[in-house]
Amino acid sequence: MKLVRYGAKGSEKPALVDSEGQLRDLSAHINDITGDMLDDGTLDNLRSLDPNNLPIVEGDPRIAPCVGDIGKFLCIGLNYSDHAAETGADIPEHPILFFKANSAVIGAYDDVIMPRGSTHTDWECELGVVIGKTAKYVSKVDALECVAGYCIVNDVSERHFQTQLTGQWTKGKSCDTFGPTGPWLVTRDEVPDPQSLGMSLDVNGQRMQTGNTATMIFSVAEIIEHLSQLFTLHPGDVISTGTPPGVGMGIKPEPVYLKKGDVMELRIDGLGVQRQEVGRDD
Repeated sequence: MKLVRYGAKGSEKPALVDSEGQLRDLSAHINDITGDMLDDGTLDNLRSLDPNNLPIVEGDPRIAPCVGDIGKFLCIGLNYSDHAAETGADIPEHPILFFKANSAVIGAYDDVIMPRGSTHTDWECELGVVIGKTAKYVSKVDALECVAGYCIVNDVSERHFQTQLTGQWTKGKSCDTFGPTGPWLVTRDEVPDPQSLGMSLDVNGQRMQTGNTATMIFSVAEIIEHLSQLFTLHPGDVISTGTPPGVGMGIKPEPVYLKKGDVMELRIDGLGVQRQEVGRDD
């Protein structure tokens, strides 16, 4: 099942994508797609609905972030061995964790706006994991049962802010609009193996990133196990699980960064497509 939120910011409505790719409104059944409706029981009830009996969403509405009222936005750094190599970093012994501010979250087709003074804004195609069940001290054997579904995340990063403004990576990860999420939340029954998903990112039609979640250093299950030993994961939390090689900062002989008017397009097998145009805030 592919769940979607649509509509203007602050007025989003829930929907699902039918077999023909049409949006079918779910407002008569749930208020929104948020953590409090991501439990297996609610998802099973939605799955039992006949899409043909749901109203078609007319027109071409904005596609909103696929999860509303995100709790924690957790990100894993350097989680692909070939990406670590291109940045000159050592393979981490444990998952590297940083947070992205929830105010960075936007829809999959909303514009990404570089902040004032930005000169090193970069792209990162990532598999997003949406938690659907409270997870505390979970083993990796049971970890995927805590997942409601999966989505695409563009972990947009301002590298100068990230590495040169004294402090944590969060500074370069949390700028407004730096968290495109969606377009769909694909429930876990449609993603039987999250470690076998092809992924790519193009900038202005040129392929920059090509990868597969099979090359993650820490699997989705291992990440959930690790994080749940440290703090409780709640329904509606989102984990962005790292990026494959091909980011701008890794390009040789000179890094390449985003500029106004650039267009990013991201794909992950079965999870849809994102597309963002880049603007500036100055």
